[in-house]
Amino acid sequence: MNNDNIAAVFVRIAHLLEIKGESGFKIMAYERAADSIRNLDEQLSGMDLVAMKAIPGIGQAIAEKIRELNTSGHLQFLQRLEAEIPPTLLDWLTLPGVGPKTTALIWRSLGITTLPELYRAAQDGKLHTLPGIGSKLESNILQALKQQATD
Repeated sequence: MNNDNIAAVFVRIAHLLEIKGESGFKIMAYERAADSIRNLDEQLSGMDLVAMKAIPGIGQAIAEKIRELNTSGHLQFLQRLEAEIPPTLLDWLTLPGVGPKTTALIWRSLGITTLPELYRAAQDGKLHTLPGIGSKLESNILQALKQQATD
């Protein structure tokens, strides 16, 4: 795996952790690691754990995850996380005004996990009944989803 792929995995983990409601410290650790990895001149695939841990933002746990990615091409931690939080929720983060907390609120309150389900909920006026989601955000979500459908 190249550095960009590894960084993308850690960004994905950070988003899933945020949707899950994990601590900001844990989320920032994965975001910081992704930033450091993206900015490296050298590929992680050629490094041992000691060299990886010398990179700012990479400690023992993240270095071990990098090693697992490099040796197997996948990460058990990410697989467990995706078993808990539907990965389709990450698609929602591209919508204007929809961040991880809003995504989590809608998912947990309405039990929906896909963009078509989100579209139907917005059409039916179910979103603005949730705390913190007003009619304007519901309308913006509906418009963004309509736009995506025509693109």
